[in-house]
Amino acid sequence: MNDTLLSLAGLFAWSFLAASIVPVPSEPALVAAQQAGWAPLWLLIAVAATGNTLGACLNWWLGLYVEHFRERRWFPVKPAQLDRASFRFQRYGGWCLLLSWMPVIGDPLTFAAGLLRYPFWRFLPIVALAKTARYAVVLGLAGALLQ
Repeated sequence: MNDTLLSLAGLFAWSFLAASIVPVPSEPALVAAQQAGWAPLWLLIAVAATGNTLGACLNWWLGLYVEHFRERRWFPVKPAQLDRASFRFQRYGGWCLLLSWMPVIGDPLTFAAGLLRYPFWRFLPIVALAKTARYAVVLGLAGALLQ
């Protein structure tokens, strides 16, 4: 396997983890990949957005199936975070998933979508749009600021 493919696989994995229950930021990895010139910008955005979107899909799936563990100490989303996310979700509907790109509130929103049985076929395009737009903006800003 060549270095570029390994680097892109690492970016994918890091972006996936960033959207799941592991609290890591994916933007520094994406900007580092841009600065290193690993691949064209469109490919970096596609890899990071796909990984991050699939991480959000994992959150949706977890929300769908693990509600009975909600009160356990090890549960990845704190009850207060989940209650706020559920309130927002019920108040604003699926369109609040456009905020799934945001740190701190994005992951609980995707989890709440599963918990509240929001249809996956509606969930996926909204979250993919939000994640892709965020990464495009991040690379656009990084490119402008770091040149």
